[in-house]
Amino acid sequence: MNINEIYNSKLKTIPEALKIIKSSDFLVVGLGGSEPISLLNELHKIKDNGVRECELSNTLPLGNYEFMINPDYKDTIHVNGWFYTPSMRKYHPRGHMSFQPQHLHLALAKRLYAMKGRRKVLLTTCSSMDKHGYISLSISNTYEMQLIESGEAVIIVEINENFPRTFGDNQIHVSKIDGIIESNRPIPSLPVQSFNEKDKKIGQYIADLIEDGSTIQLGIGGIPNAVAEALKTKKHLGIHTEMFTDGMVDLIECGAVDNSMKTLYRGKSVCTFALGTQKLYEYLDDNPTVLFMKGEWTNDPYVVGRNHKMVSINTTIEVDLTGQCCSESIGYKQFSGTGGQADTAIGAQKSLDGKSFIALYSTANVKNDSGDKVRVSKIVPMLKQGAAISLSRNDVDYVVTEYGVAWLRGQSIGERVKRLVDIAHPDFREELRVKAKKLMLW
Repeated sequence: MNINEIYNSKLKTIPEALKIIKSSDFLVVGLGGSEPISLLNELHKIKDNGVRECELSNTLPLGNYEFMINPDYKDTIHVNGWFYTPSMRKYHPRGHMSFQPQHLHLALAKRLYAMKGRRKVLLTTCSSMDKHGYISLSISNTYEMQLIESGEAVIIVEINENFPRTFGDNQIHVSKIDGIIESNRPIPSLPVQSFNEKDKKIGQYIADLIEDGSTIQLGIGGIPNAVAEALKTKKHLGIHTEMFTDGMVDLIECGAVDNSMKTLYRGKSVCTFALGTQKLYEYLDDNPTVLFMKGEWTNDPYVVGRNHKMVSINTTIEVDLTGQCCSESIGYKQFSGTGGQADTAIGAQKSLDGKSFIALYSTANVKNDSGDKVRVSKIVPMLKQGAAISLSRNDVDYVVTEYGVAWLRGQSIGERVKRLVDIAHPDFREELRVKAKKLMLW
């Protein structure tokens, strides 16, 4: 059979593809924009096929699927997520989904423990097949190829011509696929978030400490976008990041990033997934200078640390006076996930002249017990009860607010208290000092 015949032999309607799924299967869904949306919109219908007791593991889901929002399907599909989104936060109280704590570079390794004794099924979206019969995993290679290469998974893909053909260790031959459905839906987009004056201050503080020739990791949001804007005056930057963003395209196009001084894959930008605007996807399409590598390698702290002057930039929800960072929960309530924060923060500090930044606003407006909005400090004497420690105090380097920079690496608890109080909002500094003394944080 030639490649077109092989391709056609794998083609299925959505109902036919759903029949591949059996009871007790462990379903792994492509990360973020790589979700096979057309298939997932119908996934709850496996209940009609008599399928029961499946586990589904997703990451950064973008859709509100029936199996996620309706607990009537919990006996058919139990949802496990390792990075919560607004919809997961909303529907979690219904009791049919759970959070999976894990670092990005160990994501599949930990899932394999959870999948023990079950058949594995990968559900993801790919770009169109090329003339050699290869299909690109497109905008995510976080754990997808790792599962494929394990040889243990049934592979069902949604082929969509609107998804960019990308490069790296993310190519799969059509003969390895068990089922293909085709769609022409628009690729999910994420608008570029604007940044405010606080973001600009924080972004400039961080950019001032980043040297020419550094290799950077950035995420998304107002603060990372402000950092990217402030970095436009730098020279010979490189990119080694888990997420490739619109801000990185801007840095490449303005000449700040040329990847000329990188240790790993010089001349190339390295990432594991991408999410953004149509401009981003057009830049990535057929672009051999951006490599989508497996997350187990890209985010391995030992790999991250081999980069020249590696700089990691992440955000957090709150920091206590000893340096512990809660970046994923509000008390017991799961808000997002660890993702690659610890991977890159630890990895950057293994790099010669590397730096790791944790950024946050000094305050937040939250509802009190009476339902009224009150301003609170995000630098706190102790984290909220139940808070997840995403980055231990042993692994924190620089902490940045709109009031300045606190360098904590190697500092005692007493010195950390002084430095963190200095970058807290002025209205809370004396209160923090009093509480630190009461807690004997010296």
